[in-house]
Amino acid sequence: MSDHHASSPSANQLDSKAQGWSALFTEPMSDLVKRYTSSVFFDQRLWQADIAGSRAHAQMLHSVGILSAQDEADIQHGLSQITQEIEAGQFEWKLDLEDVHLNIEARLTQLIGDAGKRLHTGRSRNDQVATDVRLWLRGEIDGIIGLLRQVQTALVDVAEQNVEVILPGFTHLQVAQPVSFAHHLLAYVEMFGRDVQRMQDVRRRTNVLPLGSAALAGTSYPLDRAQVARILGMVDAQGEPQICQNSLDAVSDRDFAIEFAAAAALVMVHVSRLSEELIVWMSQNFAFIRIADRFTTGSSIMPQKKNPDVPELARGKSGRVIGHLMGLITLMKGQPLAYNKDNQEDKEPLFDTVDTLRDTLRIFAEMIGGQPNAQTGQKEGGITVHAEAMQQAALRGYATATDLADYLVKKGLPFRDAHETVAHAVRIAIEQGVDLSELALADLQKFNPAIEADVFEVLSLHGSLHARNTLGGTAPAQVRAQIARHRAALA
Repeated sequence: MSDHHASSPSANQLDSKAQGWSALFTEPMSDLVKRYTSSVFFDQRLWQADIAGSRAHAQMLHSVGILSAQDEADIQHGLSQITQEIEAGQFEWKLDLEDVHLNIEARLTQLIGDAGKRLHTGRSRNDQVATDVRLWLRGEIDGIIGLLRQVQTALVDVAEQNVEVILPGFTHLQVAQPVSFAHHLLAYVEMFGRDVQRMQDVRRRTNVLPLGSAALAGTSYPLDRAQVARILGMVDAQGEPQICQNSLDAVSDRDFAIEFAAAAALVMVHVSRLSEELIVWMSQNFAFIRIADRFTTGSSIMPQKKNPDVPELARGKSGRVIGHLMGLITLMKGQPLAYNKDNQEDKEPLFDTVDTLRDTLRIFAEMIGGQPNAQTGQKEGGITVHAEAMQQAALRGYATATDLADYLVKKGLPFRDAHETVAHAVRIAIEQGVDLSELALADLQKFNPAIEADVFEVLSLHGSLHARNTLGGTAPAQVRAQIARHRAALA
């Protein structure tokens, strides 16, 4: 998508056999090179952004006296017809015209004649494509933010139904302490909340106008770039136009794409972590949850199998998105100013990152939150929680050992001594094949005579859960407060 100058090509140069540049060249491009350098069959998804940018550019050219009122009217009418043709699937995308920009410009010139050739005044494909990608990505970011909030809402819905359900909390994948299953889910709500903030921040730096920078040095035409920025909505929260301030940087900058890819990679890391947990929880060795059949598959040879394909595939796709981030960074690392043809390679990884992220979030929102039944209208959850299995697993790992240590500290024992005392108690419980709460009071008092009958409430999973009633803790009262906070933020 490079451009060698910002002047308007002739009509002959924009027919189906031309490439849209000057008569300097003495031979046509080879078919092999044409196919190698063409981007039209993947960058045509930018067509709406390209037309929006052209509309704004034409309106501005008329307002500063470069285009006549008739020329601007013809351009707007021609772009409307092209829009209709593309939406109807009747637009002919031509390989010879290399990219989305030349295809649309050639068709416009075919429809309205010289007015179409005047549209390119004061711009280059270099600033044109930079504008198009920013406009397109801005809209995609808005959609992704909406999907992230849908996933958050789905997690909050499931959490609200399972505040009192006890899950063994793990460190090193070893049973550590009991937590509320809802509290565990809300950890992912926090992660996805940070993802929303990152996307909003990326959107702010994406929503800046390069158009008017021309090929690399600006233009001699008296363009009103602020007007174009306002028309395209490239403004800050106060309505002030946001415009790239250096023409060299404007046409060559792809930081916004890399930032988006980085934010997307983090989203997929969070999705992958959640996927890993869903996969483990669904296995027969855990049996904490069941994922609805519509999100699983069977085996071609083992009839008893039910495989969590959606979480597994999402876990795999995280590597794909992370790879795109690495590809974009590598693409940019050796480029001198200003625009280089290398930048054509930014689109496919960027497009695939958007597609992968959007599809993954959409299916996770449905898998976690469920969907309405066509017959009953009632929402059918995608995940069924097996609370008893979770509680039994928490009982197997001496999850309340820390609670016994805290109990002894409150009785006056230094924490390190309490820790050692409880370690001896756990060893005896293991030898007897019982939980700490199942040891006799007399046996517990052998470890410390300060232990009294109230210790058994402390050693219960329920008591442990409710004891952690500090901000950010797993006590049901705290979890319900967090759910209310998230509900308010997502409303």
